[in-house]
Amino acid sequence: MMKNIITACLISLCWWGCSSTKQETASQLSVSKEEYGTLSDGRKALLYTLQNSKGTSMQVTNYGGIITSLSVIDKNGEFEDIVLGFDHFESYLNNSPFFGALIGRYGNRIGDAKFSLDDTEYTLSANDGKNHLHGGLKGFDQKVWYSESFETEDGIGVLLKRMSLDGEEGYPGDLQCEVTYTLTNANQLILEYKATTNKKTVVNLTNHSYFNLSGNPTTTVLDHQLELPASKFVPVNETLIPTGELTSVAGTPFDFQKLTAIGQGINDEHPQIRYGGGYDHCWVYTDTTKALKYGGMVYEATSGRVLKIHTTEPGVQFYSGNFLDGTLTGKGNIKYNQRSGLCLETQHFPDSPNQSQFPTTVLEPGQEYYTKTVYEFSIKE
Repeated sequence: MMKNIITACLISLCWWGCSSTKQETASQLSVSKEEYGTLSDGRKALLYTLQNSKGTSMQVTNYGGIITSLSVIDKNGEFEDIVLGFDHFESYLNNSPFFGALIGRYGNRIGDAKFSLDDTEYTLSANDGKNHLHGGLKGFDQKVWYSESFETEDGIGVLLKRMSLDGEEGYPGDLQCEVTYTLTNANQLILEYKATTNKKTVVNLTNHSYFNLSGNPTTTVLDHQLELPASKFVPVNETLIPTGELTSVAGTPFDFQKLTAIGQGINDEHPQIRYGGGYDHCWVYTDTTKALKYGGMVYEATSGRVLKIHTTEPGVQFYSGNFLDGTLTGKGNIKYNQRSGLCLETQHFPDSPNQSQFPTTVLEPGQEYYTKTVYEFSIKE
């Protein structure tokens, strides 16, 4: 009985479409678990609710590692959900555009849905025209992961594990994956990805959360201001596959080296803008080290919310929600229109397995794949 009461109280702190919570609410570091939904084969999906000592709360399901809600305070002391998604589990099973999902084996696109390793060609599932996107027809975003919650000195989190078997979606090797989401008392969401393989393969894991820092997805993200410490970006062709070049952002609408409104250049006549229908490109960090480094920030003035990124990855895919078209009804019965959310997917470059000049995504037996990204939330008055 007491467990149910605690769970109900935690869920009430998370916005499901229309509610917000004042900062005056006393907060305790806590985590709870409940059944979220049932798959067609009878397996149960779980939903974890995490809350830190500041009142920031997050919900994540072991189905696809999906972050279903993230409630963050604004400059007026209001907590609102700042990620796009659905009210019900079933909606994530049908035509979700990767809302909040854990992406793998390979985040982003692989041209012609194929690549070669040691003169062996591997054919992947094609789910984006002739190309392979975000792991294929049934990628990591559609898998049930083993899950358990944990607590650290400074936060709480969820551990996700699964084995991706040799041949899944066309990829070689048994890939043992481990992903952790940690919500800290410093209002950081830490994402750590680990993997090992028994056969040479390629890996590029990321998260595909759509953010709207206003907490009101009936508005677009065009007034959000973005900064990316990147002097170059990865140009693409008409099917959004890299040309192989790295192009300077100077003098183009791709220059976000200082805070710039997203809407400022999104309708520019630049051919790369036309190809993507807006921004759907990978920015190349000026700092090329594998150490955790500053990866950019987003600021939304009406709420005062700031999202800062630190990452070990060489790039970030900035997607401005170009393909949202009002046909999806999200939380609170809100229709998600074009650019009602933005994604900042830290990762290696798209099509790297076919671009030898790009940083490698090859993982060998005996090696460990490891990357880390930190989303840090704060307020600018």
